[in-house]
Amino acid sequence: MSTMATRLVSELTERGETLSFCESLTAGLASATVASVPGASAVLRGGLITYATEVKSHFLHQPVADIEAAGVVSGETALAMARAAVAETAADWGIGLTGVAGPDLQEGKPAGTVYIGIYSPARVAFSQLLSGLGKERNEIREATVAAAFRLLCATVEENPALREQ
Repeated sequence: MSTMATRLVSELTERGETLSFCESLTAGLASATVASVPGASAVLRGGLITYATEVKSHFLHQPVADIEAAGVVSGETALAMARAAVAETAADWGIGLTGVAGPDLQEGKPAGTVYIGIYSPARVAFSQLLSGLGKERNEIREATVAAAFRLLCATVEENPALREQ
């Protein structure tokens, strides 16, 4: 996980771009992992921990009922979280992480069901479903962060730097 975080910090530093997180099930683990990399201050703008639905409602500027209708654990919510990370911090890239760390079902979804949202204004807006990330809470949370870093690294590499546009 730290190798991917180092790669991500290096790539974004080289491009002169920044990122922020809006985390639910990972509760700040992604932000903390990036912050552990020397030089992270050049790219990490901040992070929101939106564990409770009411807190998601505040930062996503959506009524709780709308979030619940879409699914707290859904691609739509993950993407909205990524957008909120960018909106709140003026970052170039936003990552939204929502899912079920377990052990209980949430919204009928089993532990290890995770959605990652990635957003960069005028470039990228998508979410991806992951499942089967493990059986234990922390295993799922760590696998989520590692998957988010891999996905963001691949997405960053596929898109031209802002200064090249």
